[in-house]
Amino acid sequence: MSELDLSPFWLSLRIASLATLLVVATGLPLALVLARGNFVGKGILSGVVLLPLVMPPTVLGYVLLLILGRRSWLGGLLEHALGWTVVFHWSGGVIASAVAAFPLFLLPARSAFEGVEPRLEQMARLLGRTNWSVFASVTLPLAWRGLASGVILAFVRALGDFGATLMVAGDMPGRTRTVSMAIYDAAVLRDDPKTALVFTAMVSTVSVVALVITQTLWARRPRTP
Repeated sequence: MSELDLSPFWLSLRIASLATLLVVATGLPLALVLARGNFVGKGILSGVVLLPLVMPPTVLGYVLLLILGRRSWLGGLLEHALGWTVVFHWSGGVIASAVAAFPLFLLPARSAFEGVEPRLEQMARLLGRTNWSVFASVTLPLAWRGLASGVILAFVRALGDFGATLMVAGDMPGRTRTVSMAIYDAAVLRDDPKTALVFTAMVSTVSVVALVITQTLWARRPRTP
């Protein structure tokens, strides 16, 4: 057996890491708004951002393809203004996996913020703390377990994404082929069960470790009396 090409796994780790950063950057403020805000359309907004959780991956990928493709206004703007082509590029995989993973960060993050006792934040404000100081010194320390769980779940979901990433980034060896695509290629197209098994074991190991950490964090989460 020839030496196993691990580039799909390393590409998946890079895409999942960048996707997780994107998810946290956009999901953290949204989770706080949904947890504490009271505004018209809150339920609709919450439902829309959770859609990737229930949409079939290929449908999600097709929707992203319509939004980011060269013929769309956004895709055309990115290409002509910034020279950035998302479709059939690894950056498209980052966006696709981030969208697919977004709800898995948002749900525990929102729950974590809702679990923080507002009276503690109000007491800090009465002591002269600014809103940012209260968030950094009170809210985040009390919610960090839920936030960390969301980060881990989002990373694992992004690491294993297949349908949406395939639709947006394609399956080009050495360029956009992630570990999930490599497993499909080895098992279905090339009849190479050994390669598929190795990649499956690698992804499964990462997933199991991540789930164990998540369960540990939630088990140690402080309960509000």
